[in-house]
Amino acid sequence: MAEPKASLIDGKKFMWDGREYGDREEADKAREQYEEEGFEARVVSEDDTVRVYTRRVVSHVELTGSAPV
Repeated sequence: MAEPKASLIDGKKFMWDGREYGDREEADKAREQYEEEGFEARVVSEDDTVRVYTRRVVSHVELTGSAPV
């Protein structure tokens, strides 16, 4: 897998999913899948490649155990 690549899109940080898609249609299917899993996703065409970038904001953190002193 390729190194993670961050990109600012609409002022938000998205991470590349590490895949280069053959065409826009294939990337749109991947984007839809990510969105079903709770991610924000964008399809970006760069040069001759189509990539999907995703992000998810943590909305809930569950802590267990006692707090350190």
